Amino acid sequence: MNVNKALYTFIKIGISFIVTLVLIYGAVRLCSLSYDYGYRLFTEPAMEEEPGRDVLFQVKEGMSGRDVSRLMEEKGLVRDANLFYVQIVLSDYKDAIKPGVYTLNTSMEPKELMIAISPEPSEAEETEETEESRSEEPEVFAPEDMEPEEEIDDISGENL
Repeated sequence: MNVNKALYTFIKIGISFIVTLVLIYGAVRLCSLSYDYGYRLFTEPAMEEEPGRDVLFQVKEGMSGRDVSRLMEEKGLVRDANLFYVQIVLSDYKDAIKPGVYTLNTSMEPKELMIAISPEPSEAEETEETEESRSEEPEVFAPEDMEPEEEIDDISGENL
């Protein structure tokens, strides 16, 4: 009886070990795929190098972001329709896509494609322009009766 019990324990430990290894492998693989997908979300390159090729692209009335991304994949403008759809959803252009016929190029990056099919400037672009205009050197105001040397002393705390 002890041999059967020992054999049963040995098999039980072996199966537990194999299940644990499979779970660890699955977790590592899932993390790796998630990282790759997340990395591509922000760094996806264009399909082709410059000059690329021009593609006539039509956005019809009522097309969803998913429809647009599938059509772009079919036309060879993006590698992965699902990835491009997530990029649209996370961008400021998700509600700005306008129906029309556009000439797009395979050397355009995903953000450039979104900008091209959203002809009106988005709030993000307007915000960037506003921030750029504000990025000038800030003016420093000091009391008029204070000399530059006194100002330095005050900052260092000697005249407190």
